[in-house]
Parts: sequence; structure tokens; C-alpha cells
Amino acid sequence: MSGLILHEDPKSGNCYKVRLTAAHAGVPLERRCYDILKGETRTAEFLRDVNANGRIPVLQDGQRFLTESNAICFYLATGSDLIPDGAFEQADMLRWLFWEQYHHEPNVATLRFWLRFVGLDAMADAQRIQVSSKREAGLAALDLMDRHLSDRRWFVDDRFTIADICLFAYTHVADEANFDLEAYPAIVRWMERIMTMDGHVEMDI
Repeated sequence: MSGLILHEDPKSGNCYKVRLTAAHAGVPLERRCYDILKGETRTAEFLRDVNANGRIPVLQDGQRFLTESNAICFYLATGSDLIPDGAFEQADMLRWLFWEQYHHEPNVATLRFWLRFVGLDAMADAQRIQVSSKREAGLAALDLMDRHLSDRRWFVDDRFTIADICLFAYTHVADEANFDLEAYPAIVRWMERIMTMDGHVEMDI
């Protein structure tokens, strides 16, 4: 892979997981940054030339554009040690990627965005109504992760995979949504393993 361009907002954990995957896979990326709070992914130019859905991250490979963060991570990691060998193990890895987008990101990440970048005073009424239910679902997600990690080092096949990367991205900043990560000792140990690995890169913000 060469000449890859990542269209991203550094505030986004979904964009960060792509950069972290690329770092561990040894894939260079050119970065083009947008501010979603300023509507820079909703301009006519962005919608026409990058992603008609107005979302980031987007990976540009020549004239091809790939959306959805976990799909991008899979593409970048293909052929590397970040993808398990066996069919079952690969499916189990994908299971965690799907779970992250359905159970984890909509709750932990959404609360982080609302509380850190929007602010309680600026939140819409519909958002305020959802805070309690999203917090409850976020706590359930973190509890499930902690129990899964209680007797293993990694999520899949006893090895570091993109399942770990995709779950790490928003988990390690969950405290910004007022989740108490110290209540999850297995998650803390897992995060420390990731943050001290060779090739690790930190989130920009």
C-alpha cells in the first residue's frame, strides 16, 4: 500500500483507531484534517469528492474511497499480524468489531462527544433525554469487556489484533465521558499493555 490518504478529524476515536492500526501495520498515511464541529465534512466539496454521507474517517486509495472505521482498519491490517490466521479466530475478531460499533461506540463515544465537545448547556433536549440510557449501556459495555479480559491478555486468540485497537480507541478516553475506568482493573491492565507496545501512537487530542 502506498499513497494512502486519511480524511479525518483528530478528535474522533474512529479516526484514531485507523491511525493506530496503520502505525502497527507499518502503513504510512497522509492525513487531511477536518473539523466536524465547524461542518467541514458537510460542505458541497466534501460530499461530492470524499464521502456523500458526510462522515469521517475516509481512507482514500488512489481514486477509491473506503468508509467505516473498522472496515478501514481491516483493510490496512490485511496481511499483517493484526489479523488472526484461523477462520474462527478471524470471525471472532469481526464479532468484536461489530460489537464495538453497535454496543460500545454509540454509548461511550457519543457521551464523550456530547460532554466534552458539545457541553451540557448546548445539548439539544433529545440528547439530554438519552444521557441516562447511554450511560447505562456504556457501563454494561465496559463491564462486559472487563469480564472478558479478566482471564486473558487480548480479546481474540491470545494475541494483539485490530479487535483490541478498535476497542481501545474510545475506551482509553472513556473518562472524558465521566466513566470511572479504575472500576475496571482488567481493562486498565489491557490499556497499559497497549500503551507500552512498540509502535503505539497517541491520540492527538
